[in-house]
Amino acid sequence: MTGSDPRTATPAAPLTGPAAPCWVTLMTRDLAEAQSFYSAVLGWTFRPGRLGAEFSVARRGDVPVAGVFAVSSAYQVAVAWTPYFAVEDADVAASRVRERSGTVAVGPLTVGKGRGVLASDRDGAPFGLWERTEPATSPPAPDDHAHAWLRLRTRDAFDAAIFYGEVLDWASGRPGGCDVAYEGGEVIVRCDGRPLARISSGAVAAAVDPLVRPHWQVQFPVADLPATVAAAQHHGGALIEERSVLGGTESTLRDPDGALFTVTDVRGPLGPVG
Repeated sequence: MTGSDPRTATPAAPLTGPAAPCWVTLMTRDLAEAQSFYSAVLGWTFRPGRLGAEFSVARRGDVPVAGVFAVSSAYQVAVAWTPYFAVEDADVAASRVRERSGTVAVGPLTVGKGRGVLASDRDGAPFGLWERTEPATSPPAPDDHAHAWLRLRTRDAFDAAIFYGEVLDWASGRPGGCDVAYEGGEVIVRCDGRPLARISSGAVAAAVDPLVRPHWQVQFPVADLPATVAAAQHHGGALIEERSVLGGTESTLRDPDGALFTVTDVRGPLGPVG
C-alpha cells in the first residue's frame, strides 16, 4: 500500500445520502434479537422502515447506518451482511451480471424508494444492486467519520475488478463516479476520490471456512475495539478472527444468528493486511 496512516488518510466514501455509492443490509431471522444485539454492541438505534413490520433502519445519531430485514427460516436466504451498490438502471445492471457469468437470485423488484436486485459475482460472492427512484431524504455520514466500508475477499482481485467495473460502470470517467487502482497487491475502489472498498485475492470458492470463501466483508469503525468485542461476546456473539493492520486491529465477529461482520479501530479502509 501507500504506507500512509489510515487514521489520517482521506475519509471513506459515505454509504448514506443522495450521492452514496453503496448501502449495507443485514438479513436475519429474528429482527428483535438483531436490534437488541447491534444496539448493545455498536450503539445503534432503530426506527421502523417503510417496508413493513419485518424491516427497520439502524441509525447512529441521526444518520442511517444500515437496513435490517427479517426473513422466514422457510426461505433459503443466507443470514448475512450484504452491500448494495447504487446503479442508474437495475435492469441494465442485472443483465450485465448475467452476461458476465454472475447470478441474479432476486429482482429487479420495486422496494420502497427504489428497485433492488440480489446477485452474486462469478466467484459466488453475494452483493446487491439498488436503483433509487425517489429522492433521498436522509443526511449523509459526517465527512470526518464514515460509518462503514467494504472489503471483497475473492479468488482474483484483478478479475473481480473487471467484473464489478463492467457491471457498475467503475472507471467510466463520469463526474462523481468510482475509480479503481491496483496498489500493493490489492485493488482499491474510490468514489469521488474517497476510498470505498478494497479487493483482495486469495479466496477459495470450495473452502468450508466462510472467511476463506469469496465474500464481501462489511467493516464498522469503533472507538473501543476490546469493549466492542467483549459486548458482542456478552450478548451472544463470538469472536471469529482478529488481524493486525496498519494503524490498528480488525476483529471479525459472528452475531447470534450467524451473520459475520468486522469491527476495527482503524478509521479508514486502506490499511494493508498484517
